[in-house]
Amino acid sequence: MDGAQRRRLLNVVDVEATCWDGPVPQGQANEIIEIGVCVVDLEAGERVGRDRIVVRPWRSRVGAFCTELTGLTQAEVDTGLDFRAACALLDERHLAGVRAWASWGDYDRKQFARQCSADDVDYPFSRKHTNAKRLFADAHGLPRGRGHGAGATAGGPAPGGPPPQRCRRRMEHRRAGPAAAGEGRPAEGPHLGRRPLSGVH
Repeated sequence: MDGAQRRRLLNVVDVEATCWDGPVPQGQANEIIEIGVCVVDLEAGERVGRDRIVVRPWRSRVGAFCTELTGLTQAEVDTGLDFRAACALLDERHLAGVRAWASWGDYDRKQFARQCSADDVDYPFSRKHTNAKRLFADAHGLPRGRGHGAGATAGGPAPGGPPPQRCRRRMEHRRAGPAAAGEGRPAEGPHLGRRPLSGVH
């Protein structure tokens, strides 16, 4: 893949994490249990790839509330990769360490930063991150605090479905896509400076 082709591709990332209807239980922590990735060709304005990585938590359990919210069960996440291997796979499959990326809001970026710090795992993504929710709000003159529903209303009806289809429908608000490539800014978070650049093509 040449440099020009790499620059026109954008990874759109959407994660699910363990969650509870109330405080985090003692001894547990929010952990990523699913990573959805859509690869967007910004020049063509279309999705060219999608991926789903199931991640096995080790400091938390998936309960009924989490299953209702995410569609994931403990039995399913038990078959997933550990978090370190999942981060390595992001680089191997999607050049995460060098390719620009976007997420709907800042939750996904911050959750990765928190978990990388807690697990002593190198942060898998490049510094070129775009908050697509903020970009969408600016493009449509919406207050930045509006949530997912506001984006769907302004952009037209979006198909429902279980994760990782949310990643797909967020990515399909393509009118903000070309701007996302230029808006990327260094992301805050631990381990950014010490991430090895293995897998760069």
